[in-house]
Amino acid sequence: MQYATKDIAITIAAAQSISVPLDVAANVQEHLALVQAAAEHGVQWLVFPELSLTGYELAAMPGLVLHADHALLAPLRQAAARTGMAITVGAPVALGDAGLPAIGAITLRPDGSHTTYAKHHLHAGETAFAAPGPAPVQVQALGSLQIASAICADTNHPIHAALAAQAGANVYAAGILTSEKGYAAEAPLWQSYAQQHGMVVLIANHGGPSGGYVSAGRSGIWDGCGKLVVEAPGVGRYLVLAQTDADGRSLRGAKAIPVDGD
Repeated sequence: MQYATKDIAITIAAAQSISVPLDVAANVQEHLALVQAAAEHGVQWLVFPELSLTGYELAAMPGLVLHADHALLAPLRQAAARTGMAITVGAPVALGDAGLPAIGAITLRPDGSHTTYAKHHLHAGETAFAAPGPAPVQVQALGSLQIASAICADTNHPIHAALAAQAGANVYAAGILTSEKGYAAEAPLWQSYAQQHGMVVLIANHGGPSGGYVSAGRSGIWDGCGKLVVEAPGVGRYLVLAQTDADGRSLRGAKAIPVDGD
């Protein structure tokens, strides 16, 4: 299925979801509610927060490892095909023969194909539970867009965004979990990546607490000039979207939409 062509404006979005700890099935339903809302607004690429399908439950990750063809993800694969939307979700993933799982971003595409990115830069508190991904950057095409995946601590390292730009990315899309204090320190970095590299920066944060952290919410999108064009007003379940021009730098139609989870 062809779901985007070059030189056509593309709508991207951050899904500010609220995870139920350790309950993949419940979180799939949470994701489906946001996918449905995104489809109603013409979204073509939807990004969820870090470990969105399990919650940020590091010690439990070995028993929660998922992959793109996992039976529990069948409703999301079907939703991608039905809506013509690429959906990036957060989950623990296997990493070859490594003893520890990785913190992953699984992208399900409408044509049934899929990719998995494993978090390359880990926080100090994660190294006992997760292995770092071997690839420093992953870039995927969507029409005229080249979208680089990032996961939380990746965005704290300017080299990660720089390598994404060198690989041709014009969108830097990250699923994260950060608090108000973390947001205050990290948002200037995200703005600088947009400005320095001429990339759209999309941040999808949790809409509620997870793994003992009180999330700030405030998922947002910066344009290729470094301007924050839209963000969620705080915590809660939100769809934060914008339409890119063909050059991948300019944005229009930006909005933050509350989503009913019932």
